[in-house]
Amino acid sequence: MRFIETPFEGAYVIMLDPFKDHRGMFTRLFCKNEFKEIIHKKEIVQINHSLTKQKGSIRGMHYQKQPRAECKIIKCLQGSVFDVIIDIRKNSPTFLSYHTELLSEDNLKMIYISEGFAHGFQTITENAALLYFHTEYYDKEFERGIRYNDPLVNIPWSQEITDISEKDKNYELLDKNFKGIVSDSL
Repeated sequence: MRFIETPFEGAYVIMLDPFKDHRGMFTRLFCKNEFKEIIHKKEIVQINHSLTKQKGSIRGMHYQKQPRAECKIIKCLQGSVFDVIIDIRKNSPTFLSYHTELLSEDNLKMIYISEGFAHGFQTITENAALLYFHTEYYDKEFERGIRYNDPLVNIPWSQEITDISEKDKNYELLDKNFKGIVSDSL
């Protein structure tokens, strides 16, 4: 695995180095020893899988506030997605900036985000499947989101939006009073 820094402190693109032969390929998705430099003392406690059927669908932009803020590792297992993170750490120089990556079954990229980022994606193909590793348990009480089309962030989605949940399209818009969250990653 190679960890490539993004413009945001605490977020990395992870390039996998698969073993390939005539049968196919083998690659490691997680190794506690390799991740210890960026995850530090956090433990992976939950692994989730999503399948989004329709091309152009959006899921996001989700996060959990303290004390349930979480680090995440995201991997596309099938199809491809336009993956987006938003820095919501109130003391960060990149506060309310976004970063995008193409994650696909072909490019084998993963993305790691520390506490203090909202995350979401738009499917570029039908039947896009993602795997998520989390350092905190899901807790509905601490779940929050940023609206996908919030003008303070202004994400340039990769294509026409075909589907989005009622919850995701009805998050309140941010205003100048949005303070973000305190994060241990700064």
